[in-house]
Amino acid sequence: MSKLDEVYAKLQVKNGAKLALVVLDGLGDIATAATGNMTPLEAAKTPNLDALVRSGCAQGRMIPVAPGITPGSGPGHLALFGYDPIEWEVGRGVIETLGLGIELKNGDVAARANFCTLDAAGLVTDRRAGRIATEVCERLCALLSAKIKKIGDTQVLIYPGKEHRFVVVFRGKGLEGPLTDTDPNREGLAIATAQPTDPKNAGQKKVAKLIADFYAVALPLLAKEKPANGFLMRGVAHQPDIPTFAQRYGLKAAALAVYPMYKGLSQLVGMVKIEGIETIAQQFERYVKEYDNYDYFFIHYKYTDKAGEDGNFAAKVKAIEDFDAALPILLARKPAVLAITGDHSTPCAMKSHSWHPQPVLIHSASSGNDKLDRFTETGANGGGLGIFEAKYLIRLMQAQAGMFDKFGA
Repeated sequence: MSKLDEVYAKLQVKNGAKLALVVLDGLGDIATAATGNMTPLEAAKTPNLDALVRSGCAQGRMIPVAPGITPGSGPGHLALFGYDPIEWEVGRGVIETLGLGIELKNGDVAARANFCTLDAAGLVTDRRAGRIATEVCERLCALLSAKIKKIGDTQVLIYPGKEHRFVVVFRGKGLEGPLTDTDPNREGLAIATAQPTDPKNAGQKKVAKLIADFYAVALPLLAKEKPANGFLMRGVAHQPDIPTFAQRYGLKAAALAVYPMYKGLSQLVGMVKIEGIETIAQQFERYVKEYDNYDYFFIHYKYTDKAGEDGNFAAKVKAIEDFDAALPILLARKPAVLAITGDHSTPCAMKSHSWHPQPVLIHSASSGNDKLDRFTETGANGGGLGIFEAKYLIRLMQAQAGMFDKFGA
């Protein structure tokens, strides 16, 4: 625990206030001439968000990790939960595996994988294989699982996720992560070779050979599949020992997320996963139902990020408008503190995550009023929250909920 965390812990008081964090994944964007110099937030019709802003909110921009660093979803969300993403580096494979409800044993190494499309030369032409249907992913994972059960003395476990995503767990002796990704991160390149991050680490070197051997067996099995005739592996790591959300903040937390990645992130820090929800309206309805059972709610919305990664400006605008249409369900039972933001920016023009600070708003009795009419990147630039690191968001929410005593005389 850092010295600052020790100070926060001493000041912390329980008062029964409810906090809610709503994350529109990849919300932040940049204005370009091609989109009329507007961001999706600026172009979207958001009457409910607008009314919330006019009722009194503080806005600002958040740096997800550090200036100039582009975060993955794991670091982006851990920062929102108040964990310094530099200090608490967690592999994406671990997060995705936990999110699928799979228990990791001590010594397991997990990787998050994407089915992809390869051309005749073995170059990646589509990193997500056209976002194949989940049913196709399940069939391909069953094919691989039936043929690949062990490599040497190591058990290989393969589990399907949503659409093109799946996880691979290596279970055996002497395994350790993290390793570099086999994802080249753009089309037109070959599948990369997983490498130990510490060349002297025997456990990492063993996993690197396991992954190479896995590819050698698995790729021929997929060779005749279209469009998913290959796969990429990311976030190869083992599970770290991390303090829980309740230990850090004294709050009983629930997660309302649809995709395994975000369920895994919340489970990693000890949040209770609320299952059986698919749409944002259902997530908000479940929030209302569970309101009395938890102190803190994490609500995740994926579709803004998907549209950004596809470079589809119109789809990102629609995703924001769909979110706004469901928002009154949540606003009918406002928490004491409501924060709405993204875990990072995913500009449509870049088709990828970026380092640009994401916009954030906080609504509470003590948030003040920035006298803005809308929630946008431009407005947030002049908001009262200013620009701050995302890891402090939870502390600002606690402060606005009256959860801290005064520091010093």
